Amino acid sequence: MKSATPSDWHLPKRNPSARTFEMRFTSSPRGARLARRLVFHRLHEWGHPYDGTLNETVTLIAAELAANAVRHGHVPGRDFHLRLVAAPDGVRLEVSDTRGKRLPEARPLRDPAADESGRGLLLLEAPAERWGVEPRSPGKCVWADARLSPATPR
Repeated sequence: MKSATPSDWHLPKRNPSARTFEMRFTSSPRGARLARRLVFHRLHEWGHPYDGTLNETVTLIAAELAANAVRHGHVPGRDFHLRLVAAPDGVRLEVSDTRGKRLPEARPLRDPAADESGRGLLLLEAPAERWGVEPRSPGKCVWADARLSPATPR
């Protein structure tokens, strides 16, 4: 697992020179889809084209984290929050929900052919530079970092 604390990476939690997008979404499949689409479009607006590696990577991460917030972090009457931060050398995506009892953890599949779920964090680990979980009150924040590769246009 590439988990680390946020202070271990190059993007501080509040970087005044970074571009930031944040929004609350209903804790529903529709909210998760909207979150993914807005990340996709916002990255394109920031100069990371739709078909670029960084946009595809971060959009995949957004889809997984938003879906997990809806499926595993849902508390009736509460929304989830997404925060996207782009700096010159990478992007951080944070998704917060209000359910703190169910913390994500990467675990190997027992039987990959038979397991119908549990692959989400494996999908997250592959493209993310690092990821982790922070407690918050109430709930938790799951974050992931993606770096620009030298060949990625800015």
